[in-house]
Amino acid sequence: MENRMTIALVAHDAMKHDLAEWVAWNWEKLLSHRLVCTGTTGRIVAETLMARRGKDVANARFDITMLKSGPLGGDQQLGAMIASSEIDMLIFFWDPMSAQPHDVDVKALLRLATLYNVPTAINRSTADFMISSTLMANADYKPVVRDYTTYIERTLK
Repeated sequence: MENRMTIALVAHDAMKHDLAEWVAWNWEKLLSHRLVCTGTTGRIVAETLMARRGKDVANARFDITMLKSGPLGGDQQLGAMIASSEIDMLIFFWDPMSAQPHDVDVKALLRLATLYNVPTAINRSTADFMISSTLMANADYKPVVRDYTTYIERTLK
């Protein structure tokens, strides 16, 4: 059985070129999964996949959902998808050298990915390790998510 994951792809402006190169390098692996991207990143990913598809496989299809731009709510949309168990993996090429106007949203997104134990790559090396992992082909793999029942049912005074 083929394991079809939902992979979120996000990149800050200064890192979009790097993500496009990564997508071009891994396009064949990505085609077998559902992709969710924020804003401009989604357009760049789609253009990259279409360019690769045209060169290598004329009938290759890809499944991509584009959310709003990160600063316009896309990070929060993606966070909601993580909290709803709709995202299996997050590839987020973030720019550690520039402050972002939506840093709080980025922090919240990474917090949710950690809270829900979503495998997360924040740079190209980690993304390479994740996409080439044997766990990508294991349809039975499910990350362990901590039970927060005690927190949810706590009594407030």
